[in-house]
Amino acid sequence: MFAAHLLWITEPFDWADAATWLAVVDGRSSILFATLAGVSIGLATGGRTPPEGEQLRKARLRLIVRAILIWLIGIVLVLTGVPVYVILPAYALLFFLAVPLLTLRARTLLLVAAVLAVVMPVVQVALDDLPLWQTTSGDALSRAIGWHYPFTTWIVFLLAGLGVARAGILRTSVQLRMLGAGAALALIGYGADAATAGADADPASFAEALWTAEPHSTGFLEVIGSGGFALAVIAACLLLCRTALVWVVLPLRAVGAMPLTAYVGQLVVWWLVALAVLDRPGDLAGFRALEPFWPLTISTVVVCTAWALLVGRGPLEWGVDRSARLVADVTPQGDAAWPR
Repeated sequence: MFAAHLLWITEPFDWADAATWLAVVDGRSSILFATLAGVSIGLATGGRTPPEGEQLRKARLRLIVRAILIWLIGIVLVLTGVPVYVILPAYALLFFLAVPLLTLRARTLLLVAAVLAVVMPVVQVALDDLPLWQTTSGDALSRAIGWHYPFTTWIVFLLAGLGVARAGILRTSVQLRMLGAGAALALIGYGADAATAGADADPASFAEALWTAEPHSTGFLEVIGSGGFALAVIAACLLLCRTALVWVVLPLRAVGAMPLTAYVGQLVVWWLVALAVLDRPGDLAGFRALEPFWPLTISTVVVCTAWALLVGRGPLEWGVDRSARLVADVTPQGDAAWPR
């Protein structure tokens, strides 16, 4: 995420060219973020066992409150004028979409994810071509709902994450199957893209917009390839953390334990520094010219590690979770409560 925001990525990723490996973060980091949202929701709502009865009611209310708060935080970040596509509004909408999915089992979730992975990229091409997005109001709407990460298709990644959580993601056997399936999907998606890259096609055509693994294209091959890549990365990290490396990567685990705090903190620091030094938060080239990647990355790792060791849960994570629990616990049951 930090590399995608703070470094210039000039060449597309190519396994055969080490000089392009930095581009692996382009598009894939945000898809990994969305897939992890599904995993987090699954683990927070019962893991392998979907919630029922009173637990289901509370889980749904907590998810709704989290979605509202994350959306509000996202809008505040959008208003700072920092030149990134803020993912939090889209993240919040995915949380809303997850509310009716909490009772589904792993097989159903993964089957729906597979179907939507095939269907929604086709629909997405038409949605992206709507004249609405070329208007001033359309631009405002795009920022408000995080359309750079369109929930209409990105629900696939949330479903996949929720599905593997329900399948028992903490088990070694599931992690190994995730690694294999994810690697296979990545190979299929990126392999098909590479195999057809030289085909003659109108860049503006429907087929070209659909049949691509280009980062942030939401093309069919990106959904398959980058979705598989996300699953494989999550599985690989979980498997590595079954070894002594779990202590070596403690600082990275600390950052991963408070992703909302790290994400918001990065953009707030960006906004403050850009205001003080450049007098214009929207100057992307000017801010990157300050070479902020290493200072921001190292300081984030250090601060998150110290916070995790000395305090515990990240401040924004604690605040959002506390608010969600308070609302769910005080909401009266009965006809007015969320349906069971």
